Amino acid sequence: MEIVSVINYKGGVGKTTVTTNLAAYLASQGKKVLLIDMDPQASLTFSFVKVEYWEQHLQDKTTIKQWFDCIIGGKEKTVLVSDMIIEPVAVNRYFNAGKIGLIASHLDLINIDLELATLLGGASLTQTKKNYVKVHGNLRKALKSISEDQYNIVLIDCPPNFNIVTKNALIASDYILVPAKPDFLSTLGIEYLQRSVSNLTKEYNEFLDGLPGEEKIHPDYLGVIFTMVDENRGMPQQILRHYINETKRNIDIPIFEKYLLRYNSVYAIAPDQCIPVFLQGNDRVVTNLKEIGKEFMNRMKWSWMEK
Repeated sequence: MEIVSVINYKGGVGKTTVTTNLAAYLASQGKKVLLIDMDPQASLTFSFVKVEYWEQHLQDKTTIKQWFDCIIGGKEKTVLVSDMIIEPVAVNRYFNAGKIGLIASHLDLINIDLELATLLGGASLTQTKKNYVKVHGNLRKALKSISEDQYNIVLIDCPPNFNIVTKNALIASDYILVPAKPDFLSTLGIEYLQRSVSNLTKEYNEFLDGLPGEEKIHPDYLGVIFTMVDENRGMPQQILRHYINETKRNIDIPIFEKYLLRYNSVYAIAPDQCIPVFLQGNDRVVTNLKEIGKEFMNRMKWSWMEK
């Protein structure tokens, strides 16, 4: 099972739009996709379930927050992360072999970080190492309990920060996908993200030294995918091309050849219907999303079907 974190330090870059529609495309190709919403804003969650449903059925017992609460309370052996998975009915009506599962977020997830931090430290260096690895590697360990028969791929929608919850996602991941607007602030955050991920990887692997049965992490970048792109004669507008080209020159992360076109009005109404645009949009929007989905699958070295 492949695990991909979708992240950018800058908010408002279309991260959730990429995640929801990529999941829909992959499910249409027969993939079993698990989505994990780690962002307290819960935009991914409310793209698949109504707020009222979340309030009545999920918020008190079936979100990623409740799973972290069990970790903090020392009950990780009695509650599995798979216990938090729901499979939204509305979107799954569109698929045959594929499906979408969801672990919902919670608006109080922002407070979990302080509670996780209390589990760090220790009376000895060895205990400090064990606590660090446990606190930061909880999600990585938990996702190993989910079989390939249940889900082929996990997409984690990360918040635009680098707290312990975000680190759990990155440490669990095989790959990192970076949505970015072609503008100064969004692209500036990519270099900062690179440094942070590099430091996290080094630090986590160093803490693993001397601890038996632990595997080092080596998350790789699938690439940067540009979003909200306006075109002129079939190409990004000139000012946007400037930032795209600057990014290609200044970072050593691959850049997706395809980019997400700006269709604000189309994407704005999709969450209200709990159905991604890929499954209900007009031909041009769907074609654009298919191109992105195919490139994603090529980068994962997966085959795709023409539909």
